[in-house]
Amino acid sequence: MTATTLVVDQSLKSGRRKGVGSTVFAIALWACLAIICAFLFFVLAVIVQKGLARFDPNLVTEHPSRLRPDTSGVKSALFGTIWIMVLTALIALPLGIAAAVYLEEYADGTRWWNRLIELNIQNLAAVPSVIYGILALGFVVRGPLSIGAVLLAGAIALALLILPVVIITCREALRSVPSEIRSGSLALGATQWQTTWKQVLPAAVPGIATGSILALSRAIGEAAPLLLVGATTFLTFNPDGVFSRYTVLPTQIFSLVPLDRVEFRDLAYSTILLLIIVLLVMNALAIWLRNRYQRQW
Repeated sequence: MTATTLVVDQSLKSGRRKGVGSTVFAIALWACLAIICAFLFFVLAVIVQKGLARFDPNLVTEHPSRLRPDTSGVKSALFGTIWIMVLTALIALPLGIAAAVYLEEYADGTRWWNRLIELNIQNLAAVPSVIYGILALGFVVRGPLSIGAVLLAGAIALALLILPVVIITCREALRSVPSEIRSGSLALGATQWQTTWKQVLPAAVPGIATGSILALSRAIGEAAPLLLVGATTFLTFNPDGVFSRYTVLPTQIFSLVPLDRVEFRDLAYSTILLLIIVLLVMNALAIWLRNRYQRQW
């Protein structure tokens, strides 16, 4: 047997071993995916089955009640969620978009402070949400601002939570705009601000909108930071301003789940189902905006 034949045989055997290993690894990955999907579908099926028992108009038209659990609802939590999401968007989105524009269009990447800012933003995106609650508790609820456990404090905590995500997604949207758009605008005599405002930002709107909605989708399901900054678990009135007491859907679920009576557990499942529907609508809107307005450069 020649040396060439031996080399070919060894290559074939090595290729077969690699092929078998790749197949086993792929089967293991698909098995893990199937197990995760099975658990997910099981949980969703239980939520839908038990949540439909109380998924009626009373769920969104009635306030929580310990005396009338059969007809109680989560009206105050729903209105509190709407209030806090609007405030969170008003705080986080302008700051996040402005920071993304500065870092992507104006900042000098060779300066150490700009690199430090970028590094911290990337690290803050992975910080647990409870840390932002502790930060808001120390500096907003108490601390220097001392505004108390009011709706504005919860909105600030959630705005801090999603701000790094908004900045990162907005930077990616701005980065997707071809540099030729900027060069052409500057060549025609436009200033850098005119180029950014008239050309770059309009072209990046689909990506910015998608990232912002997904960031708000994360915020709407958070309970830990809001519990730390004083979100009430049981409230029988709607918030009437930014300095009002409040509750939200996640904290309402947190308070309903441990209760012993079956009526309260059915109400908890219905509230979970309502929150899932809201999240699905927000994510569907983000996908529609991306597909509807995305440009192919």
